[in-house]
Amino acid sequence: MPKINGNEIRGGNVLEHNGGLWVAVKVDHVKPGKGGAFAQVEMKNLRNGSKLNERFRSADKVEKIRLEQKDQQFLYETDGMLTFMDTETYEQIELPADLLGDRRPYLQDGMIAVVEFHEAEALNASLPQKVTCKVVETEPVIKGQTASKSFKPAVLDNGERIMVPPFVGVDEDIIVDTESMEYSERA
Repeated sequence: MPKINGNEIRGGNVLEHNGGLWVAVKVDHVKPGKGGAFAQVEMKNLRNGSKLNERFRSADKVEKIRLEQKDQQFLYETDGMLTFMDTETYEQIELPADLLGDRRPYLQDGMIAVVEFHEAEALNASLPQKVTCKVVETEPVIKGQTASKSFKPAVLDNGERIMVPPFVGVDEDIIVDTESMEYSERA
């Protein structure tokens, strides 16, 4: 595996550190008045979810891990575990539901998600950038308010609450950005 310098660490990089696999969540490059520059890295363990703050100087070498990404179809959830299936080999894997965090409600039956593997061990899953949801509850459309930049609250079919433009009504399909968890556009 390639080794990189401590100042080359970027957010989202997967690193092997202290015998574990860590993803760099937040990276701050600090140049103090005295002494050498360093990178202050907030990391999350991919196996158990624990967090760690570590300081890497530019001379420090860290092993950068490249994860294999495969498209997997979401089948169902039982006892806090999400079951995914490889659409080519029909092999099934399980991942903890809390891995997706607050994006979990946007995972829909049959959806294709990207699952990341390290040496045949499933570590992470990511949803598509945009997901279609149906508005089940919102205030009625008020004529003449469609041109303003105001937003109104809405409840989606997955139970999530988001802000939508005033022209969106009940039973309309909208597209939600899963990164920002905000309204993107009409479907």
